[in-house]
Amino acid sequence: MVDVCVNTGKGGPVAPNPAFAERVAESFRRQAFMGFLGARLVGVEAGTCIIELPFRPELSQQHGFFHGGVVGTLADNACGYASFTLAPAESSILTVEYKLNLMAPAVGDLLIARGRVIRPGRTLIVAQADVSARRGDGTEKPVATALATLMLMTGMADEPPAA
Repeated sequence: MVDVCVNTGKGGPVAPNPAFAERVAESFRRQAFMGFLGARLVGVEAGTCIIELPFRPELSQQHGFFHGGVVGTLADNACGYASFTLAPAESSILTVEYKLNLMAPAVGDLLIARGRVIRPGRTLIVAQADVSARRGDGTEKPVATALATLMLMTGMADEPPAA
């Protein structure tokens, strides 16, 4: 279930598509890779997105931490879906590039990626994601931050490919 909070524009971005939260949730459900990992979309607002991923040994590297590739995947998706909230209904989003700084081992029971749009543009959007690892006692430790550039693809709706 997605926690949908529509931002009215008072101090924050306004989504051009009033059905942005449902559109984001539907697109996220179609991402087979995120489903395979066990990621959950848990928060969507205009210009922001939160994705969580419970720990499983299959997602770890040789020392038992969340693998850096998994951390990067969550950061990329959080940036992408934060940006997608601000896309018009007839548009889609595609990551052009992202830079990931791994700041600490991702040790915990839950990985949390919080994405937000830094600058919404007509063609390019800049977004940031901060990733934390939550331990069983509820404490969170920042483990990574990412800065992404995403392309707004006007006229290319985010739909499954034709069969």
